[in-house]
Amino acid sequence: MKWTHPLSAQVQEGPDLLGGKAHGLLTLKRLGLPVPAGFVITTEACRAFRHGGRFPDGLREEIAASVSALEAETGRRFGDPRAPLTVSVRSGAGVSMPGMMTTVLNHDRPGEELERAVTDVFSSWDTPRARTYRALNGIPDDLGTAVTVQAMVHGDRDARSGSGVAFTHDPNTGEHMPFGEALFGRQGDAVVSGSALTRPLRDLADREPSVWADLEAALNRVEAHYRDACYVEFTYESGRLWLLQVRPARLVGGAAVRTAVDLADAGVIGRAEALRRVSPHHLQHVRTPRVVLGEGGLPLARGLGACPGVAVGRVATTPDRAVLMAAEGPVVLVRPETSPLDMRGLAVAAGIVTARGGPASHAAVVARSMNTPAVVGVAELTVGPDSIRVGGQLVPEGTLVTVDGTGGEMVLGEAPVTGGQTGPHLRRLLTWADEAAGGTGGGSDADRLRAARSALGS
Repeated sequence: MKWTHPLSAQVQEGPDLLGGKAHGLLTLKRLGLPVPAGFVITTEACRAFRHGGRFPDGLREEIAASVSALEAETGRRFGDPRAPLTVSVRSGAGVSMPGMMTTVLNHDRPGEELERAVTDVFSSWDTPRARTYRALNGIPDDLGTAVTVQAMVHGDRDARSGSGVAFTHDPNTGEHMPFGEALFGRQGDAVVSGSALTRPLRDLADREPSVWADLEAALNRVEAHYRDACYVEFTYESGRLWLLQVRPARLVGGAAVRTAVDLADAGVIGRAEALRRVSPHHLQHVRTPRVVLGEGGLPLARGLGACPGVAVGRVATTPDRAVLMAAEGPVVLVRPETSPLDMRGLAVAAGIVTARGGPASHAAVVARSMNTPAVVGVAELTVGPDSIRVGGQLVPEGTLVTVDGTGGEMVLGEAPVTGGQTGPHLRRLLTWADEAAGGTGGGSDADRLRAARSALGS
């Protein structure tokens, strides 16, 4: 059995074997887009490791051969002082589990050290946070993760380097425009962790116009391939763009509805496909409530709306406190930023607020995956062990607050809320469902959306 494959456009295996990350990288290679050289260790190797407690026979030899091939392709060698090779070692299951497993960056000793990094990634499949995430999202425990080993590209190389994430559509509204965030002179892990103050993606156009042009072209190409909104992670090193990940953006609520309708209007997909992509679950979240400011609770803080919706709950400042307090009623988890170690608290939170991070930070991505209203990047927020401070105002843990994940507000007390509007995109989609179900083109996709009108009260 073959345990490894190069990141080559000729590799045809699917994401169940190669993991979603490596499968996306191979897609980028086939589209002619710039991807750092590397190789992938399959999910079968992980399953064999979990079963036997050690590397399966032949894996060490295949890793050594793959490393030699990587050194030849890059012209660099591990430990070479003149042209050193450093690699990233990243997890990648067949289904997305954002930030739940181990990543090792800037790895520079082959042999046992690289094997130890691969072992760490395999083992992270069974951490409590990963198990919690799978239980919440109905992901089987026996899938295992692939491991992608790639030559590093450095967003902190010089003044013309940086990193970022980009969506082809705004994940909050579905508007068709490049949307995301960037960091200049920093590596990409600082973007996705939310540990650094990011800049809007559009700032890249002024700072590095050639990189921006290449990124726009890449976004158009991947969206044309997937025929859907997409998410891309990238680094640029000394003015050269490199793509590190791509996947469908998996938008929710009103953003999913607008994207499906706009793609059908543009002729990218048909109306039947648009109906198929929007589930009744999306419709339950399409009429987004909003906090009414100035008619009740006092505005406490403002940040960036990361997942639409309104949540009311008591402030909890640690995951453990969130779990305890959630047994007595809804909680809002407030953190400097979140990480996979916060998963237990994120799982029980009615709302999420972070002091740092942007719309592609760990907190934002996990919140959208769970449809939990979230606000990120509240710059004036400081989180203590049993209280939070916003500007000069101290708010003890347990205080009731309202979070608006659309407008990015946090309000003291239980604020009044509007029901929100359905909007023209939803009305058009439901009209298509009526037409399809009423004629010979009817079917389960149209019928289930018509039945889901009850979720909207219409």
